Amino acid sequence: MLTSLSLIFLVGLSMAFICRKIKLPRIIGMLITGIALGPFVLDLLDPQILGISSELRQMALIIILIKAGLSLNVSDLKKVGRPAVLMSFLPALFEIGAFVLLAPRLLHITVLDSAIMGAVLGAVSPAVVVPRMVQLMDENCGTDKQIPQLILAGASLDDVFVIVLFSTFISMAQGGSAKIIDFVNIPISIILGILLGAAFGSVLAFLFELAHKRGNSIRQSIKTIILLGAAFLLMAIETWLEGTVSISGLLAVMSMACVIQLRCRKEVSDDLSAKYGRLWLAAEVILFVLVGSAVDIRYTLQAGAMAVLVIFIALIFRSVGVLVCLIGTKLNRKEKLYCIIAYLPKATVQAAIGSVPLSLGLPCGNIVLSVAVLSILITAPLGAILMDLTYKKLLNH
Repeated sequence: MLTSLSLIFLVGLSMAFICRKIKLPRIIGMLITGIALGPFVLDLLDPQILGISSELRQMALIIILIKAGLSLNVSDLKKVGRPAVLMSFLPALFEIGAFVLLAPRLLHITVLDSAIMGAVLGAVSPAVVVPRMVQLMDENCGTDKQIPQLILAGASLDDVFVIVLFSTFISMAQGGSAKIIDFVNIPISIILGILLGAAFGSVLAFLFELAHKRGNSIRQSIKTIILLGAAFLLMAIETWLEGTVSISGLLAVMSMACVIQLRCRKEVSDDLSAKYGRLWLAAEVILFVLVGSAVDIRYTLQAGAMAVLVIFIALIFRSVGVLVCLIGTKLNRKEKLYCIIAYLPKATVQAAIGSVPLSLGLPCGNIVLSVAVLSILITAPLGAILMDLTYKKLLNH
């Protein structure tokens, strides 16, 4: 396992450095490292690492979500309002609709199988989008119209919506039926996640401030560990309550960090944000290399040109969905174009659930996984490159 970790860090960082030197996003180098080191190419990663890959990816995602919550200006988020709510489900619905319309004709699968495929591909990747929105907020780029906050909120909620839809379609494919409660669980999961995180954040902020008033101020490094432990507990609560009540653990983590930022002294939240920014440097490498290691490059050969065509047409539908969400806002054409670009990349969710239909023995399993892999290889680099190259030109700095 130690050999695998050394390869992940050393090769991943080296490839990230090379990509940055040739003006490509660091994520591309890390994804390529994961694909090359993974079980489907060189097979140099320890099976023990791959066995806990999903947990390690989740831990890395938690770190950047804490950083996002500590950087998020809640008053700005309130101003976003309606567009953020629409961005959480409308672009995904447009994309799923595109698959339902096109995949039966072009990929020769059933409408239900097409819906499953659309649900797998409908989620935007928080692993690609969230770090870039945090960077924009740190640089005050696009914040005059709350664009990073809008995309951050929409992308975080988008995953909850899509995964619930995916679970519903899978149940139907296995002979079940769609239940109203499955769709009711979407807002319940979001609301309970935000409330639970706010409760945790209020308690931690109270303890931090109480210790400060009594002259026994908790060291910032200890606060960092406590906050991380609380975030892990929130994710565990989501797992414990699965099947009983729906709670979004990732939203709870971000909500907790937001409340701490609101209720603690500014120097405390700023220092915590800086520490999590440094933690993210290591977590980023683990996240993207392990996402790459989950990609089976062989499946791209099975998908074919028609799958590529469906992916691109579905992205056009998704872009129309984004534009519909932004109707009535003060964003100009350039800013709307950036929002479209930010909603292109797919990676984390597709790597996590793309193989589920195949593991369940569904007839569409191979083609869904093939298209999911292809979408990661196309949209993650494309979205990352376009976001990095265009944000200074399309957004107010």
